Amino acid sequence: MSGGGCSIVWFRRDLRVEDNPALAAGVRAGAVISVFIWAPEEEGQYYPGRVSRWWLKQSLAHLDSSLRNLGSPLITKRSTNSISSLLEVVKSTGATQLFFNHLYDPLSLVRDHRAKEVLTAQGITVRSFNSDLLYEPWDVNDAHGQPFTTFSAFWERCLSMPYDPQAPLLPPKRIIPGDVPRCPSDTLVFEDELEKASNALLARAWSPGWSNADKALTAFVNGALIEYSKNRRKADSATTSFLSPHLHFGEVSVKKVFHLVRIKQVFWANEGNKAGEESVNLFLKSIGLREYSRYISFNHPYSHERPLLAHLKFFPWVVNEGYFKAWRQGRTGYPLVDAGMRELWATGWLHDRIRVVVSSFFVKVLQLPWRWGMKYFWDTLLDADLESDALGWQYISGTLPDGRELDRIDNPQFEGYKCDPNGEYVRRWLPELARLPTEWIHHPWNAPESVLQAAGIELGSNYPLPIVGIDAAEVRLQEALIQMWQQEAASRAAMENGTEEGLGDSAESAPIAFPQDIQMEERPEPVRNNLPHGTRRYQDQMVPSITSSHVRVEEEETSSDLRNSAADSRAEVPINVTTQQIARETVNQGVLLNANRNTRVQNNATTWLRNAAEDSTAESSSSTRRERDGGVVPVWSPPASNFSEQFVDDENGIGAGSSYLQRQHPQSHQLMNWTRLPQTG
Repeated sequence: MSGGGCSIVWFRRDLRVEDNPALAAGVRAGAVISVFIWAPEEEGQYYPGRVSRWWLKQSLAHLDSSLRNLGSPLITKRSTNSISSLLEVVKSTGATQLFFNHLYDPLSLVRDHRAKEVLTAQGITVRSFNSDLLYEPWDVNDAHGQPFTTFSAFWERCLSMPYDPQAPLLPPKRIIPGDVPRCPSDTLVFEDELEKASNALLARAWSPGWSNADKALTAFVNGALIEYSKNRRKADSATTSFLSPHLHFGEVSVKKVFHLVRIKQVFWANEGNKAGEESVNLFLKSIGLREYSRYISFNHPYSHERPLLAHLKFFPWVVNEGYFKAWRQGRTGYPLVDAGMRELWATGWLHDRIRVVVSSFFVKVLQLPWRWGMKYFWDTLLDADLESDALGWQYISGTLPDGRELDRIDNPQFEGYKCDPNGEYVRRWLPELARLPTEWIHHPWNAPESVLQAAGIELGSNYPLPIVGIDAAEVRLQEALIQMWQQEAASRAAMENGTEEGLGDSAESAPIAFPQDIQMEERPEPVRNNLPHGTRRYQDQMVPSITSSHVRVEEEETSSDLRNSAADSRAEVPINVTTQQIARETVNQGVLLNANRNTRVQNNATTWLRNAAEDSTAESSSSTRRERDGGVVPVWSPPASNFSEQFVDDENGIGAGSSYLQRQHPQSHQLMNWTRLPQTG
């Protein structure tokens, strides 16, 4: 067979020729067949969203052009099974080696391990490399060799490692092509005609591709980085790096980002530029948060489905599709939230701080299930990233050991004063409020009637009244927390007494169904409010416009309905409690106070939440590894204490229940040893 002895370089989310260890290994080995396999069905409910697919299309075209200039084109394959497609490429080209770079989401870990097993059995040499992180997850451990359970301890260890991250590799000078004619490309379709029209404006704001990513990095390091510490919170101007889409698709190496920024740090330190040094430290922390998202995903492969702290499964989420619809359409009555959601729908992008505001509002004020919000972000963000998004929503929901305080509500009005002090961001995305004076721009419901009339605003008509009052939301949240801790205590008591499994594991707990347009399975959790689902309209996702009387009328009706139903949807302490529950009431109050102290451990916990808790503290816990099916899988397990059962273990959280990963990939917990993945060359 011609072309024998060539190597396959399997591209995934490493769409660059610079600092690509798998590509470099393939070039060193001889002739190369570069392959990209488009198999989105393998991702299950995480099928890439519209804007994400647009970016991928542009990035692949850019990569193909670069590879052709080096001597070998990119072969694209459409498949429903990546491993089968790899075997077909091996058969047609006579390849003897496969090189690829690591991914850390649970589906990729399973798929990559299976690919190594199958191709090795066929006599193919398979080697994989670290291309996405500064350090591999299994290389960053505490003094006892166990994974860290807080970000601050993790990042401190990364910065104090005895060896620096590897220096980025230069692009190859030339690629010797394998027998490309024997492996024709498939035409990949990433968008339909309607999506093409919706995506037309994206190219004006973004330039996908690895060389464009390099330009964006250079511009940031030589520009906005020096004042990053001062300006990073501003949502009304370009104050962040805008690198997250490039990083997600692997168009730029995180090692290159790290090294370039560290060079600036040394330069500014020699100059005595304290502001520049502070900016570098804060920006590097954002890189660390991205690292931590992969670290968490590797050590806890169900973090995108289940809370990492077990008591959160008892939280009585509000199931209200009206709330969900108003949130994603930007019709909550809170200008900063609404502006953010309309920007997201129009552009596929949100400033870091605005992501914190809208997600906190979603979880703390509306009390909607956090996985609904995570899935919507996945479907609409240009930089949709499973690990980072899962960690971000877990952080906001208080389900991390060092996450946001669960009882802390970020008031959008006050947040607006901080990140949009002049109201320019709100005016840009809410034209109906454009004439409102800055004094009232973040709380129009308090503006005098004369001011509203002069600005052409009729609250409840062309702009909604607040969907839920902040004061009412705080009361409702406290009631929900009491209910959560009561159920958690009752469940623990039941298990200690050897009776029922506990309230949270009861088969009678009604599952929270995801809205039909989200198409995402929800796992069973206690339900406080299960309102009937409303009829869906064709214009459901349309952003309201002040020029559309139809939308205004629908908006007014919906806002009115939501205001009228707000009282009905608030939590209430059950009045039909048993004698045993009443006897526990005093104990439960103590549990609540104690548990709240334990959960008020804060730290940054995701890339897009890097500005949220810089003055927070951290609390470290030791962890253990549990042998399972012959493999070593890290599991949360703090030392024995009065809150030891808050963490999720295999029987009470991450490894329990039926999930997409288990159904589609039953071998996911039968891996021989996850540490076999890093076969570097």
